[in-house]
Amino acid sequence: MIVGAAIIAGGRVLACARSAPPEVAGMYEFPGGKVEPGESEVAALARECAEELAVRVEIGQRVGRDVRMAHGRSVLKVYTARLLHGDEPTALEHSAMRWLSAAELDTVTWLPADAPIVAALRPLLLATPT
Repeated sequence: MIVGAAIIAGGRVLACARSAPPEVAGMYEFPGGKVEPGESEVAALARECAEELAVRVEIGQRVGRDVRMAHGRSVLKVYTARLLHGDEPTALEHSAMRWLSAAELDTVTWLPADAPIVAALRPLLLATPT
């Protein structure tokens, strides 16, 4: 199981550019990663956000559907999240980060697994007060 965080602030979502492996470097994703054995999805997502972005987050609702990953062995589940305690993300494992409004979601190249989530996220961003 892979979990991702759609971190929303001020009507924008955080998109992170992969630094590796080479075939996906520069493509954008929602931060996150593998759920470890015995770990809940929410706990895994909070841990991954701390490891990748040095932020504390509150995990919210699911976004979109389960997405089967390209290799077929894992499923991606994405949740909304919000930053806590005024934390600001730092790109510790990504080559770049961008805050995107609903109108800007298509200005980056998303990883194939994240693309269906982007479509489900657009109405949420439009409904979020800025």
